[in-house]
Amino acid sequence: MTLDSSDITILQLLQENAQLTIKEIAQQINLSITPTHDRIKKLESDGYIEKYVTILNKKKVGKPLTVYCNITLDKQTHNNFLDFETAIQQFPEVLECSVVSGNFDYLIKVYASDMDGYNEFYQKKLSVLSSVAHISSSFVMSEIKSTTVIELGEQKKMLPINRQHS
Repeated sequence: MTLDSSDITILQLLQENAQLTIKEIAQQINLSITPTHDRIKKLESDGYIEKYVTILNKKKVGKPLTVYCNITLDKQTHNNFLDFETAIQQFPEVLECSVVSGNFDYLIKVYASDMDGYNEFYQKKLSVLSSVAHISSSFVMSEIKSTTVIELGEQKKMLPINRQHS
């Protein structure tokens, strides 16, 4: 499926507010409700839209501490990767886990209630995994930007600014 400008606009609108009604989306893309509904269903069935979620305020739900952990495995074997990935899926504290290149094997994102809560997770769950050789934790002091919106469509080229000298 090739995305046209209406599809891109639908995706952009839904990224910004998944609670928009089909009628509201239809008005913004200048289509009637039925074709708009059909386009959304097609975007879902083709996998462009994976799911709809609600993003919670970490502080209000008691998880204000964000920690990024660099994980290095003991040995880079298929079984160690599989063991680690199976274990990490069971930890609700872990929101994201990615295999990365560079000096470590994984980058995980953890939410915790406080330093004690993170320390308990670290000592009782993460550091006891037999496949883990090293963990380096970085604590978020201030969040500058946090978004789930992916830029869509063509990137606009920046034009140089003409300045007149006085």
